[in-house]
Amino acid sequence: MSTMLLFPGQGAQAVGMGRELAEGLDECRALFARAGEVLGFDLLKLCAEGPIEELTKSDVAQPAIFAVSRAARAALAHFAGDKLQVAGAAGHSLGEWAALHEAGVVSFEDALRVLRARGRFMQEACEATPGGMLTIIGLPLDKVQEVAQASGLEVANLNSPVQTVLSGHADRIAAGETAAKAAGAKRALRLTVAGAFHSSLMRPAADRLAEFLQDVEFRPPAFPVWSNVTGKPHGEPADIRRRMVDQVVSSVRWTDGVGDMVAAGMTAGCECGPGTVLAGLVKRIASDVPIASIFDLAGAQEAAKLFS
Repeated sequence: MSTMLLFPGQGAQAVGMGRELAEGLDECRALFARAGEVLGFDLLKLCAEGPIEELTKSDVAQPAIFAVSRAARAALAHFAGDKLQVAGAAGHSLGEWAALHEAGVVSFEDALRVLRARGRFMQEACEATPGGMLTIIGLPLDKVQEVAQASGLEVANLNSPVQTVLSGHADRIAAGETAAKAAGAKRALRLTVAGAFHSSLMRPAADRLAEFLQDVEFRPPAFPVWSNVTGKPHGEPADIRRRMVDQVVSSVRWTDGVGDMVAAGMTAGCECGPGTVLAGLVKRIASDVPIASIFDLAGAQEAAKLFS
């Protein structure tokens, strides 16, 4: 079985995430301890107990989701053993860093430091220029692009054939809602986010991230990791570094990436981390590909059955 590992992005955070994994498996508890040492605070306690207001801050949420995703991956390894052969990986926005770590491109410690900084840079960009995001359901991409142009917004996430997210100035979100409904969208939903992620408003964050990444080592991937920016596998380390900067201001081409993974021969997938959002999106992109969601011990045990 050719398996892809998928890692979620910001918005998946929830109080209690990772607690059962850490309580049930020594290797998961050790991961949280290592993460806490790097970050300088008790990450497991924050994930387990909150408060949600602290856990939702971008500079906390991003490394926290990464750590929980890695703990979920460790749980899968515990139950599946060497029966699991990873053929490729991808992550949604910050989740792409977990995918890169899975393939050996960046270290665990470097990924945590990057995501702490990335979250801070993005939060500060949000505070400098108020922005928002709008999920549009039930419109084809060409129509969504027309809505974006008409309302002054940008395409941020191409999540599935029926779900696209727009991003931009806060005062343009209402125009986007109106244009989407006029174009025949089934729904147009404002997202509860700090700002206009994956848009040109994040350029200050991208520029600061580029400088930060100069001191981070990137190694060749052990297996293909699909890029959010291109929807295709990453190339050499220098190219990966550039793409991960571009990713902050570019559309997340999730639909293209999953489609390309399936075309490359992926026959099953495991979503490692809090929530089940990615599994739901994959079902809309490639309904015949089984996807297991792993965020607790039961999920890891059930996913391991795919490889028995």
